[in-house]
Amino acid sequence: MADKGRNAARGARGAGGASRGRNTQAQPMMDRPKREAILDLSKYVNERIRVKFTGGREVTGVLKGYDQLLNLVLDEVQEQLQGEGEPQTRSLGLVVLRGPTITLLSPVDGWEEIANPFIAQE
Repeated sequence: MADKGRNAARGARGAGGASRGRNTQAQPMMDRPKREAILDLSKYVNERIRVKFTGGREVTGVLKGYDQLLNLVLDEVQEQLQGEGEPQTRSLGLVVLRGPTITLLSPVDGWEEIANPFIAQE
């Protein structure tokens, strides 16, 4: 009797063994189109870029590599220090930047307008 009450309080997970033996892993869908990247960073490899982060930090450096999560590898990195008075910079060298913390990414030399990927194509 005590076991029934305990399973009922937990939402009866595993009760009856209905889920045992089933393959719970998601099957890959073959008919799904491959997801296209919004940003094509390959044209910025070995170019200077500016990166801004959540919290206000900002760095510039030469893009050496990236992945699909927008993790970046930058070389010759200079951080622009925010503070009272005149702006200062400090050299960081080779760094790995985590994609989830990046809010803005732009080339240092010039800019290029891209189509808005969030507007429905007509």
